[in-house]
Amino acid sequence: MKKHALVAALACTVTVTLASGTGTAAAAAPARPACGNHQALQSALNGLTGQHRLAGAVVEVVDPACGTWAGAGGVADVRTGRPASTKDRLRIGSVTKTFTATVVLQLAAEGRLSLDSTVEDHLPGLVRGGGYDGRTITVRQLLQQTGGLPDHADAFADADVDWLRHHRFAPRELVDAALRLPHPGPGWHYSTTNYVLAGLVVEQVTGRPIEDEVTRRVIDPLRLRDTYWPGTAEDIRGRHSHSYFTAERDGVPVRVDGTRWNTSAGGAGGALISTPSDVNRFLAALLGGRLLPAAQLAEMRTTVPGDPERLGAEGRYGLGLITEPLSCGGVWTGHTGSTRAGHHTVTAMAPGGRQATIAINESPTTDAAANAVLAALDTALCPPRT
Repeated sequence: MKKHALVAALACTVTVTLASGTGTAAAAAPARPACGNHQALQSALNGLTGQHRLAGAVVEVVDPACGTWAGAGGVADVRTGRPASTKDRLRIGSVTKTFTATVVLQLAAEGRLSLDSTVEDHLPGLVRGGGYDGRTITVRQLLQQTGGLPDHADAFADADVDWLRHHRFAPRELVDAALRLPHPGPGWHYSTTNYVLAGLVVEQVTGRPIEDEVTRRVIDPLRLRDTYWPGTAEDIRGRHSHSYFTAERDGVPVRVDGTRWNTSAGGAGGALISTPSDVNRFLAALLGGRLLPAAQLAEMRTTVPGDPERLGAEGRYGLGLITEPLSCGGVWTGHTGSTRAGHHTVTAMAPGGRQATIAINESPTTDAAANAVLAALDTALCPPRT
């Protein structure tokens, strides 16, 4: 079966060979809009952990008219059996891109950079060679994934997993790795390297690392108390879910605990740690106009067609935002995030303002499982049929 929208983003882990030895909501009042089919959503979570055998799955749904509902299925830790919870921190992967894009657009609103300035303008000589030229790639194209750069993650697809989880990557090391890869061709191409470069642009403009700018401009003002940059730390602070991925040992697929993992390979495009509640609050503030002036938010929400193999036939990408059709009409706006270690997140808002963030703590190994995550998101965002 062909992968549905964003399955590639949700199921992007690479099989590696391991060395040996190594809630209930109140009914809506008649005059208010339907508040969601929580029973169906809970069944969807149970299907992810039952039928599809993922360790744990959680969701937080926020409706402007009906309040917040949280659901969970499975476990946060397969060893202890501790139940999964929306209060657990996790690595949110590429949802980080939306935070980084927000800061770049804030700087554009302040007149400190132009979206049409080039990578070369900010980072002279960094993107050169191998057919790549930073003089022809704009900041807008970095955020929009249209600059023609490959993804440095592809350079490490066959790397030893224990080396990968412990290696401390510097941003310029990631860029260098990407520039040694074949050119992906013209048009839209999803690449975390674009956001690593965007982070370096922020540092050049402000004199401070992207981590500091995101923290002082977004995380602290919104009081996202469970959201932070881990740096090169391998452990997640505080209460968190474990994460799991599938690897082969002697030719046999095994579940591997990937919780201890240094995510510096994600950098400005994938390293943040957060919770579903914090992610929902961030997306609500962003799309509600609290973080960007109207002009820059409009730029962010202006989308181009994505690669159908990555975003599906109708998937589109803005400046750090994805849009996808909903079964109930319109599109959701948000982003997905996946990590090699196993954590996956998808956060989205429907046209009416209803939000959902789903987090799972085990990499899907089948198209059916990854599609089921997206189907659960649709259930969360679409009101029940009456």
